[in-house]
Amino acid sequence: MIPFLNLKAVNEQYNDDINKAISAVLSSGWYILGQEVESFEQKFAKYCGVKHCVGVANGLDALTLIIRAYEIGSGDEVIVPANTYIASILAISANGATPVLVEPSLETYNIDPALIEEKITSRTKAIMAVHLYGQVAEMDLINKIARKHKLKVIEDAAQAHGAYYNNKRAGNLGDAAGFSFYPGKNLGALGDGGAITTNDSNLVLKLKALRNYGSHIKYENLFPGVNSRLDEIQAAILKVKLNYLDRDNEKRREISDYYLNNIRNPKVILPKISNRLQHVWHIFVVRTEQRDEFKQYLADHNIQTVIHYPIPPHKQEAYKEWNHLEYKLTEQIHREVLSIPISPVMTLEEAKTVVEVINNY
Repeated sequence: MIPFLNLKAVNEQYNDDINKAISAVLSSGWYILGQEVESFEQKFAKYCGVKHCVGVANGLDALTLIIRAYEIGSGDEVIVPANTYIASILAISANGATPVLVEPSLETYNIDPALIEEKITSRTKAIMAVHLYGQVAEMDLINKIARKHKLKVIEDAAQAHGAYYNNKRAGNLGDAAGFSFYPGKNLGALGDGGAITTNDSNLVLKLKALRNYGSHIKYENLFPGVNSRLDEIQAAILKVKLNYLDRDNEKRREISDYYLNNIRNPKVILPKISNRLQHVWHIFVVRTEQRDEFKQYLADHNIQTVIHYPIPPHKQEAYKEWNHLEYKLTEQIHREVLSIPISPVMTLEEAKTVVEVINNY
């Protein structure tokens, strides 16, 4: 079986360094908001090209706390892609704000900038740009619209660690960005983890309190905060793996290049990219009208695949008030997409096998 993602093999590359990092944390006797978190925050901020990074418990919390820190809430609206993973939308509704769904481009799967302005109202406070599957959204156009209407731009960069856009990295393309370090991400922890990056120093002061019960000083609470802290062990592991992120992303690009150059099946629609460095291939998504049949065919040939994502947010029970709405492109994408194997430990021989099987479908 060619696995969709072999996390054990991914992390075994770093065993010695990770074991040393964990041992150092255990020896320190300090496990929450200590030197490892601060060190990782500085290192990841530098990597993204921003002034600040705030470690939090997970990617959903990263987005939720950005919105809360900007005091976007009841009566406010946030524009968000209709075809995103539901976490993008949960972060908005968790703050009492209203998600306003916008259809994507069928070529990039990212929000279509040409459709944003018609959804802006007097209640709109921000645009959330999701870099879906690892490809950066069209941030120049999105930022231009935001400046015109005096809106905040929030990046959901959970799938885009290390991706570039016009010589800037994801995480440095809006007012603030949320990252996830879920184990399967390009930069993955060995558990949950997340971070916020920004150049806004005032925002950081509030975020650091909000993640820690609303407190900068123990037992003194400035805000009704939450408990959302990146722990020392995960920070130490992430600091190790960050050293190899660019190398691992390049390995993903090599596999994606092979797929793009060699899959030749008219029934299978390949992703389109505008710039090689703009995409870090968190997942490699193809589309076909016979998705379920195609998935079974690949499984029968020992190729593991995953559907990202089978049900669009507006058709979920959690948002049943939207179930009657139609977002035709979004629904088509969720009906047709299939993610085929890609990872930094995948071999070219495995990629060749995947291509051969797909071309014979």
